[in-house]
Amino acid sequence: MGTGMKTLRVLCGRSVSIGVLCGVLCGVLCGLSAVAVLAQGPPPPLPPPAYDPPQLEQLVASIALYPDPLLAQVLTAATFSDEIPDADGWARAHAYLAGDALARAIGEDNLPWDPSVIALLPVPSVLDRMAGDMAWTQDLGNAVLADRPAVMDAIQDQRQRAYSYGYLRSTPQYRVITPGPGDIEILPVNPSVIFVPYYDPNIVFFRPRGGFFVGGAIGFGPGIFIGSFLPWGWGGASFGWRTHSLILGGRPWDRTWANRDRYVHPWAAPARPRAVSPAPRMERHELREYRPSRPADRGGDNRGGERR
Repeated sequence: MGTGMKTLRVLCGRSVSIGVLCGVLCGVLCGLSAVAVLAQGPPPPLPPPAYDPPQLEQLVASIALYPDPLLAQVLTAATFSDEIPDADGWARAHAYLAGDALARAIGEDNLPWDPSVIALLPVPSVLDRMAGDMAWTQDLGNAVLADRPAVMDAIQDQRQRAYSYGYLRSTPQYRVITPGPGDIEILPVNPSVIFVPYYDPNIVFFRPRGGFFVGGAIGFGPGIFIGSFLPWGWGGASFGWRTHSLILGGRPWDRTWANRDRYVHPWAAPARPRAVSPAPRMERHELREYRPSRPADRGGDNRGGERR
């Protein structure tokens, strides 16, 4: 054969080159492989992470004594941990704003984050703490999505210890209410003002030494007026401790590990649609560096105290 390519005589005596036949066979085999892959379907979803009680106690120790409205915002925002660093940066740059001026800046800027994250912008010290320990924030959010009842029970266990040892009591900032077992509520005296508590978990969850003044173990930052931020969940942020429910904006928050990719909470201020290429933020405000300040430790040191 002049072309130098071998041929085969196949159907109807036609001559077909071996190269063409191999190409046809490869195409058929590739098609069959593709069909087989499609038939297998998508990979199974990732199972939810598991945390045992000691791990959960460690996760919630630093926030268990937060007032219920602030705690609700922290738990839900942690489930959007990937948005926390950018929100923290925005809060740092706008830390000179407060109240109505901050609310206007939030409304004017094209902020692409979930409202539960935006709700923490008036509380930059909390956002700063979450952004500064992203491993903790991610674990906390995953635990909330995977087993919120267990997280809430761990919080109640920690509150019960602090209450039993005399550390957790009503103050001019908060009322501590104990309707029944497993239901210790920490509510603002003024619902429009939030104070961030500061305490050492190595102190308040352990039996105090003899002569130790328990009244100085929990301190507070300055009051933060949240009346301007009600559309982002502050209006009606609470817990149903016995039913393991979490309320934001007066409505149950039902995001879980299984529906985390599609659940949309019915906010009073609807979340912005998540565009593939969101519009750039339109800054209309002066930007300044945020310098966090933390009240001095008022609790002393009780490391090594016995937990009973």
